[in-house]
Amino acid sequence: MRRLVITGMGTICALGHDAPSGWKAMTEGRSGIGPIHHIDSSQLRNGGIAAEVADYDPANFFDEGRRALLDTFSEYALIAANEAIRQSGISFAGEAGSRAAVVIGTGAGGETSRDDLYERLYGEHQGRFHPLSIVRMMMNAPASQVSMAHGITGPAFVVASACASSNHAFAQAAMMIRAGIVDAAVVGGTEACITLGTLRAWEAMRVLAPDTCRPFSKGRRGLVLGEGAAMYVIETLESAQKRGAEIICELAGTGMSSDAGDIAAPSDIGAAAAMNMALRDAGLAPEDVDYVNAHGTGTVANDSTETRAIHRVFGAHAREMLISSTKSMHGHALGAGGALELIAAIGAIHDGIVPPTINYLEPDPACDLDYVPNVARERKVNAAISNSFAFGGLNAVVAVRRMG
Repeated sequence: MRRLVITGMGTICALGHDAPSGWKAMTEGRSGIGPIHHIDSSQLRNGGIAAEVADYDPANFFDEGRRALLDTFSEYALIAANEAIRQSGISFAGEAGSRAAVVIGTGAGGETSRDDLYERLYGEHQGRFHPLSIVRMMMNAPASQVSMAHGITGPAFVVASACASSNHAFAQAAMMIRAGIVDAAVVGGTEACITLGTLRAWEAMRVLAPDTCRPFSKGRRGLVLGEGAAMYVIETLESAQKRGAEIICELAGTGMSSDAGDIAAPSDIGAAAAMNMALRDAGLAPEDVDYVNAHGTGTVANDSTETRAIHRVFGAHAREMLISSTKSMHGHALGAGGALELIAAIGAIHDGIVPPTINYLEPDPACDLDYVPNVARERKVNAAISNSFAFGGLNAVVAVRRMG
């Protein structure tokens, strides 16, 4: 079976406009959560909080003609993909472009364009819309834009499975490379969901925190929405070695499952099935895993369910591992969540630092593992998994490990 490696990574999120900045903020336990500035939040409960991309001006990245084609979620995907491809040093010129894929996860799609259009239609009663509205807000836009920007003519598509979208995208890309359909892929996730309509809908579910995100902590009150993108270059080990690329880590395996149960309530059985599949696919024993980047949304149900699932999979070893939720810093970026969180798993392997779960107050008896509360911890990490569990009972897990 072809071994897969990651040779490039890029991001833009509430913690920074590139991968090194985002990772540094994670290790420092710095929060990107705060009052909302992108929109008029006066119609939100308590004014609303989110993890927004701060100081973002698309004019710093795209000319006016290009911006006319792009919703914010496509802008974020392009920025992150450009960084990942630069770091990788990979070229998609000539035949290499036809032997590469683009697979991007997103849960909401072009929400900023959609929200603006509906405001004009229903709020301002205007009948004229921008002629490019559809191509900006269609779900596949970021995959198409990345493929066009870099001359990638192999498969290009978007995976939409709510909060599991990015990790499902990794799985699809890995399967295509292993099957010999392509030799490399630009893969990750993107989301720009800080809009009035999206936030009001999440408020209606009664799952948004009024203060901040406190995963696994007693007193947690819900999730906080975030936005951004993270993208990676994945290729065969043979390809990376042949061109002398610096290998960041190995993409060892992926696992997927569905609960076939409740549309909103999570299942520890389904979550455990995806983790077990990822371990089998990676050839890892439970005791080989040193760090779990948890889905860890900060809701009462999710965090206790994920804790039970980890106990199911890892048994006694669960108490030896370090577990953290970086959503406490960059928020829950829905379809981009797994891609942002893979930065933490890769960084832990590369630098030997496990980022913390910040805002942690005190232990919850239902969450009885080591969640690295509030302060990062030094630990050699040889292998890690990153969990994503979505509404609809859709579970996807990615396993990465140090190159031996």
